[in-house]
Amino acid sequence: MSGHNKWSTIKRKKGAIDAKRGAIFTKLIREITVSVKNGGEDPASNPRLRTAIAKARENNMPMDNIERAVLKASGKMEGVVYEEMRYEGYGPGGVALMVDVITDNKNRTYPEIRTIFGKNGGNLGESGCVNFLFDKKGIIVIEPGQTDEDTIMEMIVDYDVEDIINNDDDTITITIASDSYNDVNELINSKEFKTSFSEITYIPQTTVELDEKKAEQCLRLVDLLEDHDDIQNVYGNYEISDEIIEKLQE
Repeated sequence: MSGHNKWSTIKRKKGAIDAKRGAIFTKLIREITVSVKNGGEDPASNPRLRTAIAKARENNMPMDNIERAVLKASGKMEGVVYEEMRYEGYGPGGVALMVDVITDNKNRTYPEIRTIFGKNGGNLGESGCVNFLFDKKGIIVIEPGQTDEDTIMEMIVDYDVEDIINNDDDTITITIASDSYNDVNELINSKEFKTSFSEITYIPQTTVELDEKKAEQCLRLVDLLEDHDDIQNVYGNYEISDEIIEKLQE
């Protein structure tokens, strides 16, 4: 399979992982907590929890922290109550932005996010104002030197696979329907292939190309949102040329 790979529009977001270990753990614990609340404490029957635990282990979170988060979420230990929500709005240049949040106090979180948008050339909109511009997909990126495109195709041909691309850096990007993500992800893991990215995400149907000024403003807004403790993910439909990115990095 081949075709246009929209992975390039979201790769930057996942390439710049927060350097603060404590901040990473905070976000992971919140994801584990909500996963348990929504699907139960048994990873065998809760795919979202399995994924959350796997990510926690990848980030070297101690098992004691993981087990404690599960116990608190299941009500067996006293803990904080978190809730999920999504905010939608626009950034510089009219780009569409969706922000997924897990918070213990939405009355605190909402004005903080609104302020970040407002001070950086954006504005929050009503619920549903931009989500129709994105498609929910599973993305798995296999690290180089482990397999090839044909082998992967044979492995997952029975699933709802939309695209398999052998990238220029020899990574392999698999795009699948979100309903097939857990099965395919577990199959890839069972073969002990190492992945650099594996997640259900939102891919823009079309992108907005930004000039240098708008690109700088937009990246600053996205960076500030990603640094917020309550924000788990930021999705945008912006596109920035390699030339502009190089200029901004100078």
